[in-house]
Amino acid sequence: MELLKEIANFSGKSGLYRILKPGRGGVIVESLDDKRDKSMMGASARVSVLKDISIFMADDQKATPLADVFLSIHAKYKDKTLDAKALSDYQLVDFMSEVLPGYDSDKVYLSDMRKIINWYNILLKYLPEVFEAATETKEVEEEK
Repeated sequence: MELLKEIANFSGKSGLYRILKPGRGGVIVESLDDKRDKSMMGASARVSVLKDISIFMADDQKATPLADVFLSIHAKYKDKTLDAKALSDYQLVDFMSEVLPGYDSDKVYLSDMRKIINWYNILLKYLPEVFEAATETKEVEEEK
């Protein structure tokens, strides 16, 4: 899931963006949607690169990388998109317990769970090679 180091979310902006290259006043990004708009995000924008995001676990102080959560979702649901808005709060908790058993329910909020599902759907639709490359890497590691 090395491609996740190029994908970011910006505070105050919906959706995900591919980081293209640095510019004078910030970074040039391309939206991951049908429009594929390119824009400049200022240096003061709060950016969260997906590769650096982790989910808190309850049993110890370690956290699970978001990439592992995406792989777990993909292993369970394959190429099926999920509707975060249609899920009740209880269904979201059940979903999260299925894809990441042992997550810290006090630190991982329902809004975080919805965001994870929405980001998964965006990646599945506009950047499916993220999952293909991860599957190939996993197969190569298992052969060793």
